Amino acid sequence: MNKFTLENFMANLADIQNRITLACKHCSRNPAEVQLLPVTKTHGAWAVAYALECGLSSVGENRVQEVKAKQPEITRSCRWELIGHLQSNKVKDAVGLFDRIQSVDSLKLIDRLDNQAQAVSKVLPILLQCNAGEDPNKYGFLEREINDALERTLNASNLKVEGLMTIAPLDEDSHSAKRCFDRLRAIRDRLETEYGHSLPELSMGMTQDLEAAIEAGSTMIRVGTALYGMRS
Repeated sequence: MNKFTLENFMANLADIQNRITLACKHCSRNPAEVQLLPVTKTHGAWAVAYALECGLSSVGENRVQEVKAKQPEITRSCRWELIGHLQSNKVKDAVGLFDRIQSVDSLKLIDRLDNQAQAVSKVLPILLQCNAGEDPNKYGFLEREINDALERTLNASNLKVEGLMTIAPLDEDSHSAKRCFDRLRAIRDRLETEYGHSLPELSMGMTQDLEAAIEAGSTMIRVGTALYGMRS
């Protein structure tokens, strides 16, 4: 039985929204420019229901199989975003289940997503995952690879690239997250100039580094544990 109540979630949500507001105030940004994506992975459908009950419209999930199990239990309108690494053999299901895939991290995956979206007559919104922190433990395109990735996506008939996503390195250097986020912003700005294509979404920042991400221009913060606690 789940002991984590809606009231618990609402209190945690208020804390995170306050952090977002203060971070925006610190760098003279409008809090309305920063969307909070609750990450419901490893929790049951109740976690999605809590988010929707509190007026949030999207959730982030890491695994195709989890969403397959949860979606039938959710009756309200919800946007499902894939934020975890997508294996090639899960592409068909992912295109059917998700409203946007943030973790597009290889040319092969771009091609497979485009082919599958074409097969079901769907234009699939995506973000390109960029390993802006050059962390060997993270997926994503390196900066020297990102131009090829964007070109491949712009030439794909059934994909709509809406921006970039990154995950900061988890290390003891307190400034590495800031460097990663600043770099992603710079990469995005350069790509927009070079290709004349708007990339408005910068999905970067989690519980531990959302302030640095917002200062660097994040438009979407992905938060799980600070909202839902550790999985019991």
